[in-house]
Amino acid sequence: MTDCIFCNLEASRIEDENNLFLVIKDLYPVTEGHTLIIPKRHVPSFFELFEEEQSSFLEMLHSQKEKLASMDQTITGFNVGINDGEDAGQTVMHCHIHLIPRRNGDMENPMGGVRGVIPEKQSY
Repeated sequence: MTDCIFCNLEASRIEDENNLFLVIKDLYPVTEGHTLIIPKRHVPSFFELFEEEQSSFLEMLHSQKEKLASMDQTITGFNVGINDGEDAGQTVMHCHIHLIPRRNGDMENPMGGVRGVIPEKQSY
């Protein structure tokens, strides 16, 4: 797609890649090291990825997690997130997966993790 920002990434932004996915740093990181894993094929939804792409995504996710953890010993956890659809907060309609490093003390009470997308549902 000619107007898709992820289909038209500058080569200098690409941190890593395999035959099906690109990895870039998020331009608006939640934490230092916040990474996006993006399929090379333009596809809006994670649920539209082919089986081969899903396997490749998991390989890339593991690889990036290990890379980040080995480069930064302060990382003690990760959030993995996909905003799939406008009502889920997706703003770029090209599938992308967030890998967000977490560190002890980066927020007062991280309990509930991704449940925080609806703040009043985070604590339980």
